[in-house]
Amino acid sequence: MSGDAPGSLELGRTGVRVSPLGIGAGSWGQPRWGFGQSYGRAEVVEAFEASVRGGVTFFDTAEVYGDGASERFLGELRVAHRAEGVVLATKYAPKVLTLRPRLTRGAFRRALAASLERLGVERVALYQIHWQSPIPPVSSLMEAMAEAVAEGKIQAVGVSNYDAKHLRIAHEALSKRGIPLASNQVAYSLLNRTAETNGVMAACRELGISLIAHTPLAQGLLSGKYRPGALPSGPRPPTRIFEPANVAAAVPVVGLLAEIGRGHGGKSPEQVALNWLMQQPGVLPIPGAKNGAQARSNVGALGWSLTKEEIATIDAATARWRT
Repeated sequence: MSGDAPGSLELGRTGVRVSPLGIGAGSWGQPRWGFGQSYGRAEVVEAFEASVRGGVTFFDTAEVYGDGASERFLGELRVAHRAEGVVLATKYAPKVLTLRPRLTRGAFRRALAASLERLGVERVALYQIHWQSPIPPVSSLMEAMAEAVAEGKIQAVGVSNYDAKHLRIAHEALSKRGIPLASNQVAYSLLNRTAETNGVMAACRELGISLIAHTPLAQGLLSGKYRPGALPSGPRPPTRIFEPANVAAAVPVVGLLAEIGRGHGGKSPEQVALNWLMQQPGVLPIPGAKNGAQARSNVGALGWSLTKEEIATIDAATARWRT
């Protein structure tokens, strides 16, 4: 028998509360993901509207997504739809795409100011360091974050793609300023469970840090759309997700998710996969949505819960992806 999904999730120990499911806006305005070809502004508007109607309050973006286009979309849509309850998160890249480090506090402050302008806000709810980089040092970046918190430009501080060691360094540096580290955004799905074994999940739970799960549907592999001989076209990150052996191993997992979904009123494999993530303590999945249909599919993961037995069955069936 299904219960109700929790109504909200606190980001770390910051007091910032968000829906238990968010939306990743990384494809909004990104030509490399088909923006301007297979979808455009109208589809992005539909995705935002459907997400908000479905109860989503958390939207994640970054300065590098569409060279600021994703941030502009979110800022404009928030105002146009008077979505005052929407929580916006964005990210700062410690290196630009040319791989040249952005070394100075001035570079950080300029990037933050530009993001705030594109988002149309005076303070961003969650500001994250986009990826781990030895230059500038983690402690220096956290000091810059703390200054921006003190100035009222950032409400909560997060990181993204940090390993356990550097996550602890960031947490300690912020703690010296009396600021909690809100979150670490990493790849986490039923087909990528390494966060459970590489120390990241353990560090998050020990330190009270939320784990924001990007790529929670394994780039669509958990949808059942892809299988051996029928793989996606277009750009994909250099991961093992679509290696032949991995794709073949995912087929029975998708079948299991579909079977379980039928017992919950016909929920799709994607919705079951997202619900499984939401049942993990402190985890916030942020699937992408290029259009209204994808957004409506995402929000179908809300408002119900897998049973303990179903969670255990799924956990066992995907144990190989913990390594």
